[in-house]
Amino acid sequence: MNVLFKLMGTGVSIGSGLLASKIIDMVWKKVTGKDSPKHDDDLENSLRSTLVFALVSGAVSTVIRVLSQRGTQRAIARYTKTRSLV
Repeated sequence: MNVLFKLMGTGVSIGSGLLASKIIDMVWKKVTGKDSPKHDDDLENSLRSTLVFALVSGAVSTVIRVLSQRGTQRAIARYTKTRSLV
């Protein structure tokens, strides 16, 4: 069962990371009016906008990773506690 919990935690982290990436892209486009600076061959983006995007997306992804790991750990602890009661 421990392997199942690890796989579940990994799946939750990957899913939340993908969702956060899509949300960041949509918010970036809405705020700046341009696509997010992700591609290497796009020379229209300034270094400032690229650095700001990297900082924002890095901070958001770190927060989401920590929150998803904590949520998964709480769910595992709750399952383990209620499983022993049944």
